[in-house]
Amino acid sequence: MSNLTKLALEQSLKRFLLKKPLDKITIKDLTDDIGISRMSFYYHFKDIYDLVEWSCIYDATNALKGNKTYDTWQEGLTSIFEAVLQNKPFILNVYHTTTQDSIERFLFTTVHDLILGVVREKAQGTNISEEQIQFIADFYKYSFVGIMLDWIGKGMNEDYNEIVYNMANTLHGSIANSISNFTNEAK
Repeated sequence: MSNLTKLALEQSLKRFLLKKPLDKITIKDLTDDIGISRMSFYYHFKDIYDLVEWSCIYDATNALKGNKTYDTWQEGLTSIFEAVLQNKPFILNVYHTTTQDSIERFLFTTVHDLILGVVREKAQGTNISEEQIQFIADFYKYSFVGIMLDWIGKGMNEDYNEIVYNMANTLHGSIANSISNFTNEAK
């Protein structure tokens, strides 16, 4: 029942974001819309921004669909772009408010999870440390998220498939090279 309430609140929030900006939406709007008490809202979330962050992470996790391997990371990244685009009014509204950090946090979390899976897979059998694996994942995470934030900031009009294609060409072989560089350094 708990997840159903969260999902209902998320859908209500998304409906309201089609009509007005995030900073004009109240908890009362949401709770009246789905017929729950304010206390029920606070049982699940501390405020609307907490709901926004949960929604972003929930949607991104569903979008990733386990595509966190070297062979599937492009599909995972494409799925993240698709999830962002499917929620365009929600994302743009949140992006253009003071809670832009919610979008950044959700992208950082999701992209890091995606890249970390790839780096760990490629690092198997090497002697690089967990800190180095995390560093490599963080390095690429910031690049990916920066490109996604530029795309969002420009209104999401550019073809994301072309962006993913360009990212894949830029990235091709570089994670393995980074791992190799750290491995050679350790010798």
